Amino acid sequence: MRKKTLIAAAALTAAAALTLTACGDDSTKPKAVADVSGGQRPGAATVLDPAFQKPDLVLKDTHGKTFDLRAETKNKPTLLYFGYTHCPDVCPLTMSNLAIARKALTKAEQDKLQVVFVTTDPERDTPAELGKWLPAAGDPSFIGLTGDFKTIQAGAKKLGIGIDPPVKQKDGTIVSTHGAEVIAFSPKTNDGYLLYGDNTTAQDYAKDLPKIIEGKRP
Repeated sequence: MRKKTLIAAAALTAAAALTLTACGDDSTKPKAVADVSGGQRPGAATVLDPAFQKPDLVLKDTHGKTFDLRAETKNKPTLLYFGYTHCPDVCPLTMSNLAIARKALTKAEQDKLQVVFVTTDPERDTPAELGKWLPAAGDPSFIGLTGDFKTIQAGAKKLGIGIDPPVKQKDGTIVSTHGAEVIAFSPKTNDGYLLYGDNTTAQDYAKDLPKIIEGKRP
């Protein structure tokens, strides 16, 4: 895995730096240390104050239908993640952890929760590809979105998440470098008020999800 550090958007508290994990195979680079203003308990949520506004993303879902993120997830507890299906490590682990945590919820809670996966590699991640991968890596209820790369990149940037265009390595492997945070959006305000790092476990999510569903802080 790679580590990539960037300054988050102004919506984060002043001078807060996020360490963003990217899928890849370059493990020789030094790993940056997260320094989130207010402190971050390992494997737990960081409260974003002020919160992020939900990005205005209109993409295609796994059925090839138009999906307006703001409209489709309005007043619904939503977890948003940017990644790609060919990721060898972080992306499938994150989806698996979320799927395990979702299964620990009651049926009523499961019906309310929205998990949205937006690809950072839209050229390969077609609606059909996302439709096959998400149920296997995560859960059939997870929503997969794809579309224009620059549109996706701009949407992620508004959340302080960096995405670089996929790069082909010398061995032919294509690597998509992207931030690996999960952003939780409140059903009450529709704003992104919690951030989870790539070290968050299924148990961490299982503990917090009931409160997220109600729009509360863990």
